[in-house]
Formats: sequence, structure tokens, C-alpha cells
Amino acid sequence: MGKFVNNVEEFFAFCKKNEVKFVDFRFTDLKGAWHHLTYTIEAINEESIKSIPFDGSSIEAWQPINKSDMLLIPDVPTAFLDPFTADVTVVVFCDVYDIYKDDLYEKCPRSIAKKALEYLKKSGIGDEAYFGPENEFFVFDNVRIRDDINCGYYEVDSEEGVWNTATSYKDGYNTGHRPGTKGGYFPVQPIDSMVDLRAEMVQVLNQIGIETFVLHHEVAQAQGEIGVKFGNLIEAADNVQKYKYVVKMVAHLNGKTATFMPKPLYGDNGSGMHTHQSIWKNGKNLFYKQGGYSNLSDAAKWYIGGVLAHARSVAAFTNASTNSYKRLIPGFEAPSILTYSSQNRSASCRIPYNSGEKSVRAEFRFPDATGCPYLAFSAMLLAGLDGIKNKIEPVGPMDEDLFELTLAEIREKGINQMPHTLRGSLEALIRDNEYLKPVMTSEFIDTYQHYKFSTQVWPDEARPTAFEFKTTYSC
Repeated sequence: MGKFVNNVEEFFAFCKKNEVKFVDFRFTDLKGAWHHLTYTIEAINEESIKSIPFDGSSIEAWQPINKSDMLLIPDVPTAFLDPFTADVTVVVFCDVYDIYKDDLYEKCPRSIAKKALEYLKKSGIGDEAYFGPENEFFVFDNVRIRDDINCGYYEVDSEEGVWNTATSYKDGYNTGHRPGTKGGYFPVQPIDSMVDLRAEMVQVLNQIGIETFVLHHEVAQAQGEIGVKFGNLIEAADNVQKYKYVVKMVAHLNGKTATFMPKPLYGDNGSGMHTHQSIWKNGKNLFYKQGGYSNLSDAAKWYIGGVLAHARSVAAFTNASTNSYKRLIPGFEAPSILTYSSQNRSASCRIPYNSGEKSVRAEFRFPDATGCPYLAFSAMLLAGLDGIKNKIEPVGPMDEDLFELTLAEIREKGINQMPHTLRGSLEALIRDNEYLKPVMTSEFIDTYQHYKFSTQVWPDEARPTAFEFKTTYSC
């Protein structure tokens, strides 16, 4: 597992050995979606693979039509064989280059992430940032969506759903074994119906070079998780893209549909992307200090303080959909209370149990997978670095069950909370963005918040919902 090639020469040798017929160049847009251009292997050589031309005006919120020519810069060591194509295809991650400004494109998320890592090194604080995201997902048997002027609804279905306890299936048989609402954590078969499906996902992930270590059912009905080894900021974000691709495709090929939507089920737990983080320098973990609270160093506490202090604007990147905030509500194990604690899963930042220097880290529990991983990780890193530079002390530690606190008690303790809506996070981003400026340009930040308002906030706020009809139709 890991890298299959290290340079261009090895790339072409790898392609020859595996009889590759197509090269698939992939890049990521503002919302985290993967796009691709495919070339025949005969059309690519050691010179042409250095830059691939494409139309930047075809990507939402990128280039205008009169400045559409852009370049993909392949990152050859990221190459892996696509396990889902009939003809042998090799996939290569790409950065985007702006020919008009002669620099990495300021709206390319992967390029922004590379600049964030470079900024870390130039700051002198550290030379590596490690991230370990935990992406939860749902697998449904069917999904139906309608969004018209006179009608709007969704319906998802899973044989694991408690709503199917009386369903008569085609053979007239109903197993009766279901995890139930908030009852799906670690059950064995037959309650856990996705054992073989997750195992297939793991095998494919291993096949494309991702190291996995745990797989299990999650708390909600039809929900699962696969643990993936951490990496530096770029590696971890690349792996999120590969992970989501594999999970969706394996589900699809098994006649099911997977989603990383944070809150598809009302009244049950949602899916997050808990993200473990640490900064290292010269091979040493800067977050470690023996004898400190949970062995945390001052730098670790300041890093946590920076992320929590800027969390309301960081959320514009880590919780990037209107649906994100339906997960961040009391009662469903999604921490929105901005404090830290050792081993306490009710805090928005948890310090996992650790046994030594290498394992000390901070786990931020509020992010979800609707955020573009490159932008989400970069925003958290920049907020944390701002915390270290300005020695921002976080509120806490709080070792009590924060889910049990009332709003009045939260205020009394001086603890801030995550925004309650995407609008709230975007408005916070408008007010609080200086900590991002060393890496993200003003044009990018402005483009991003306008894009999210126009594609998420305003369309969502303009639509009546089934709940509104239920509660106001007869008024």
C-alpha cells in the first residue's frame, strides 16, 4: 500500500507493466466534487504530462469565458489504477495552474492546501501537519427526490430502517432484525446488514493504496464507517477523495446508494468527519508535553484555542452545506459546544486517550464531509497557527457531559457555540477572515462565500418544506 510511483519515469514504467490504456486526470472544485479529463496513453508522454490544458470557465465559480484557458499540473506520485473501469485506467491527482497570473490557481482547493503547508514551514512553527479524518456514511437501498415549484420531497429507504418493520418484501419475508434509532453501534449480524459491503469497500481501498484499520456499523440505521490511516494535509485530503469515490462506487455496483450527507434521517444520528490533527517539527510532535493536561503542550492548547476562536468562520469550510447544521443540534452526539476535553466526546475538541509522544493529537468533532477536504483542513490549520502565534487559550478543559448543559449554563461558563446555520457561518467568514489571508486571497474568500450563498443558502431559504406545510397550512 502507499505510493505506486515516485516520478515520471516510474509512472510510464508502471503504465507499461499494467497495460494501461487511459490516463484519467482529476481535480477538485470549490464544493469538493471531483472532475476529470481522460487521455489515451498514446497521447501522453514525458513532456505533455507536465501540463494538461482545460476549460476553467466550465467549473462553477471559477474562470470567466474570456479567460477560460487553464492548465492541470499532474502530481504523478499520486497515480493509482482505477478499480472501476473496464479498460485499464490510471488516475492522477492534479493541481490547477493560472496562466494569467503565472501561479497556482487561487481557487483550486488542492493548490490552496499546498500553499497552507508551505505557509506552515515558512512560519517556523513546524514542518509537517498530520490529519486523520473519520468519514461516516449512509448506505440506502433507494432514494427518491423531487424539487419542483409546486412539490418538494425526499424519501430514502433501507431494509435496516425501523419504518420497514411491517414491510412485506417480494418473497413475503421480513427478517425483523434492525438496529433501530440510535441503536446501530457495533451490533453483529444479522442486525448489521452491511458487513460484507464494508469488507468489499476495504478491499478496494487497500487495492488503490489506502491503508485501513477498522470498519464497523455506526450509531444510526444504515450508517457505517471505515477507518483510514492518517497522512499529511495533502495526503489526507487526497485520501478523502479516494475514500468517497470507492464507498459510492462499491455501493452503486451492489445496487445500493451511499451518501456522505450529514443528516439524511430526521431523529437519528448524523454523519461527521471527525478530524485528528497534530503539528510536527524535525520529527517531533509539537503537541506533546509529558505531564500536561492529557500530555498537551502549550502549542497544542494554543492551536486548539485558535481553531475554537475562529470556529464559527472555519465552519464555512468544515460544515459547508445547509444540511450540516441539522446535524449540529443537541441530542445526537454532534458537539457544537466550543471547548476541549480529554476523552470526552461531548466536547467539540476531544483529546483522545494516548500512550506516548507520537499519538498525542487534537480531534475536532464538528466537521462533516460536505466540506471540500482541502479547504476544510487548510482552514483548520490556518486557524490553529493563528492560535499558536497569538497564544490563544481555549475555554476549558471541560470534563463533564456537555450535552446535559442548558443554554444558560453554557453561557455562564463562557463557552461559544457553533453557528446554527450555513448563513451564520458565512456571515462569520465575512467578519473573521484575516487568519486565512496568508494563504487564501481576498478574491477567493469573496468568491467562496458568494458561491455558497447563491447555491446553498438562498435556494434553501426560499423553499417551503413539508414541516412548514404541516405546521402552518391551516393557520
